[in-house]
Amino acid sequence: MSESGKGYSHTLNLPSTSFAMKANLVEREPLMQRQWAQMDLYGRIRTARRGRPLYILHDGPPYANGNIHMGHVINKVLKDLVVRYKTMTGFDAPYIPGWDCHGLPIEAKVVSDLGPKAVGMDRLTIRRHCKEYAAKYVRLQGQQFQRLGIMGQFDRPYLTFDPQYEAGILEVFAELVGKGLVYKQLKPVHWSVECQTALAEAELEYRDITSPSIYVNMPLTAEGIAKLVDLGLVTAEQAGSCQVCLLIWTTTPWTLAANLAVAVHPDLDYTAIEYKKAARRYLSIVASQRVGPTIAAGGLEGNFKQSTRTIKGRDLEGLRYTHPFVSKNPTEKDAYKVILADYVTTEDGTGLVHIAPGHGQEDYASGIQYDLAIYSPVRDDGTYDQTVPEWLAGRSVLEVDEIVCQHLDRNGWLFAKAQILHSYPHCWRSKGPVIFRATEQWFLSVDREIPGIGKSLRQLALEAIAQVEWIPAWGRKRIEGMLQSRPDWCLSRQRSWGLPIPAFVNKDGRPLLTRDSVLAVAAYIRRHGSDSWFTDSPRQILGDEFRLPYGFEWEGLKKELNIFDVWFEAGCSWYSVCSRQEGWPIPVDLYLEGSDQHRGWFQLSLLPALGVLARPPFKVVLTHGFTVDDQGIKQSKSLGNYVDAQQEVARFGADILRLWVSSVDYQDDIRCTHQIIGRTQDAYRKIRNTIRYLLGNTSDFDPKDAVPYERMYPVDRWAYQQLQKLICEVQQAYNDFAFHRVFSQIYNFCSVQMSSIYMDVLKDRMYCDPKASLSRRSAQTVMYQTLDCLVRMLAPILVHTAEEAWSAMPFRSQQTDSVHLATMPVADPAVDWQKDQALYDRLMGIRDMVLGVLEGLRQDKRIASNQQAAVTIRATDEDAQLIEWFGIKDFAALCIVSEVFLEKGHPQTTVVADKSRNQKCQRCWNYWPSVGKDPSHPDLCHRCIEVIKQMA
Repeated sequence: MSESGKGYSHTLNLPSTSFAMKANLVEREPLMQRQWAQMDLYGRIRTARRGRPLYILHDGPPYANGNIHMGHVINKVLKDLVVRYKTMTGFDAPYIPGWDCHGLPIEAKVVSDLGPKAVGMDRLTIRRHCKEYAAKYVRLQGQQFQRLGIMGQFDRPYLTFDPQYEAGILEVFAELVGKGLVYKQLKPVHWSVECQTALAEAELEYRDITSPSIYVNMPLTAEGIAKLVDLGLVTAEQAGSCQVCLLIWTTTPWTLAANLAVAVHPDLDYTAIEYKKAARRYLSIVASQRVGPTIAAGGLEGNFKQSTRTIKGRDLEGLRYTHPFVSKNPTEKDAYKVILADYVTTEDGTGLVHIAPGHGQEDYASGIQYDLAIYSPVRDDGTYDQTVPEWLAGRSVLEVDEIVCQHLDRNGWLFAKAQILHSYPHCWRSKGPVIFRATEQWFLSVDREIPGIGKSLRQLALEAIAQVEWIPAWGRKRIEGMLQSRPDWCLSRQRSWGLPIPAFVNKDGRPLLTRDSVLAVAAYIRRHGSDSWFTDSPRQILGDEFRLPYGFEWEGLKKELNIFDVWFEAGCSWYSVCSRQEGWPIPVDLYLEGSDQHRGWFQLSLLPALGVLARPPFKVVLTHGFTVDDQGIKQSKSLGNYVDAQQEVARFGADILRLWVSSVDYQDDIRCTHQIIGRTQDAYRKIRNTIRYLLGNTSDFDPKDAVPYERMYPVDRWAYQQLQKLICEVQQAYNDFAFHRVFSQIYNFCSVQMSSIYMDVLKDRMYCDPKASLSRRSAQTVMYQTLDCLVRMLAPILVHTAEEAWSAMPFRSQQTDSVHLATMPVADPAVDWQKDQALYDRLMGIRDMVLGVLEGLRQDKRIASNQQAAVTIRATDEDAQLIEWFGIKDFAALCIVSEVFLEKGHPQTTVVADKSRNQKCQRCWNYWPSVGKDPSHPDLCHRCIEVIKQMA
């Protein structure tokens, strides 16, 4: 510091700490994680919190396939923030991670990897390969999660292929069976052609595709035409000269082969349009409100006649027509007639709807109402069977639309054809389009009345969601809409890798599925695992003591081979894990997943819980968005905008990723690029440097030397109040799950209150005042408290950095081996930080005025540093009183200037400044009047002389 060469640096109180400036997170974090494992930190936390109030965040199980991705990072880090914060606020908050180990994603990957060897491979061998695959990725993902600093019971996670878990699923299922909510029926379901299995709503992905939009004439029979003549809609002349038809509209031409009826709305008005196409005259029946769009679709503007008469849809009921390309009714029931349906609208089409009961939900309902056959001429692989015309038999339904259109056109039944862009369901696994196809499946009814309750699952669910807190709040509306419109839950799947549905069938084809039979199977699978279903006999599984119902005998009793929808398996985790295994009360405190789980795990956990307990499994549901690139486009490897989670951890370390997750507003989709994550390093460095400054300047401080608040220097009291404010705001943000507010509050505190103001102001006092002086101990008291609180507040986010800082602290408020065994700070109740907030805000405003003037002096090169300046404040009486309350000398220190002169009585406060006329102290670099006054130390100020004398 000396310009004279004498040198006073050895007399300064320079900071000292083992907390390195460079983090080296990539190298240090694994070492720290091994240390946590050796000390069994998670186990010690559980012991320390035993007997405290429970807080349960129940983990939604990810699929055990592949490396973790950035979506996993966001999800698991958010969960870890909650669990760690709740633990540090005194709760017993265990975290048991889980994995969804069954299902199509794993089986499809295994079959793909096996290649030709999978063909002809027996079910048990496929299952063995699937289990090995799932176990491999449970281990891998578990290691990757822990590398992120996720804390939990990773040595004993819950796995859906575990026999204990499987038995829990069956015990839930038994209760639903016992209440009459489970049934088997031939019914249209979403069917994956490529995977050859039924799918539930949660297994669908909707994408926009282009499909044919066709208008098809269905020719009426002579009897039907005669009725329209009687009704006055068709004249006798028209009946003789025109082909009278029902005009329908569809976007799935392939389903026309399964057409059995045409639906109209009973209350809509219908009319007839006469026109000529390809030298043939037609009279087509359409809804009156759809005449204009229909004519436009057919290109008939100005070339048609519309009947002046209308009739109601109900008058059309029972009219007979002939199928345009199926010569004979392929079913044993009535067909090819007009039926009534309230779901027919005039929003699009013609107001007449083609009905294929085997290929649509509404079609199916109408088929039941009118006793039509539930006819689906489509096989498991998506090809037509032999009941369709020869020119279609054996063809894939996904490839025949154009063939059907050409056939209709050649025979004169195609009125119009165009293309339409619409949202269409696709299989979540194969990514291919699905079809609606009637197959015999097991369903869970959402509309049957539950015995003893008098309400259906749908009614209970709609009531229950009002009892749950949804974060963000729009989540309630979203799941409410889904529950209002959802169909019965198709539980069965036609695959190998999953928990078998425990249904037996006798020689007459009657199923055996009762509460008692399911519980017997559950007990057996708990002991032997679900593979035993495929190896052991019904008698072994049910047990000799099981009493078969009337009509069932051991001889000829067979097991069904359907497996459960994996969503049903995951949806029973509240029972298998929380209730049965751990004994936790239901509902648990929190479910936290991506926003797609309103349709998935949230809804499909809610329904079983309501069926068994009549209450929801969760108190709070929190959702986060998905990762997108900097343009807002969903990330994918194929687009090249994918961020590899493993590479990011290897580049930056886990704490940088955790800080990034805490900094984003997760309720929206999250922009995620390597550059965005990298920029988080700047915020991290600011926080780390703040911690390092506080550590370095409190290395010689013992808390027993702490200065009471009343004796602190004014700026120290301000800093202490700012700390109390931070504690309150951070606590509230954590409680609100608003982690981006936690980040911004801590970051701003480190950047502004600490770095830009307090730490800058303190340097003179800390380096130059006597080591044990009141001035240093006052500042150290605040810095020690700030450090101790800041590290604990950061602990849920920067788990490794906070631990490193905790270890470097000579003294801590809580004597624990790890910061993660400590508790969160609470604000000092003796200090009202809000009381003087307005005064300090004004004081800082005056400081800003001073700094603005000094910046002008520096730009004019009149001063090189603020310490060279002498400042005069021409203040109003109110501002003058404020500065005197704070202390003129202390205000000079706050502005880091050598002198402040205060003039009162001015109408408004202004600031003037100039270069100080005083000499520069060669030890502290301040320009004070006392410099040069002592001949024995002509280059020092009075303060520095006294310090050196004490040292001597």
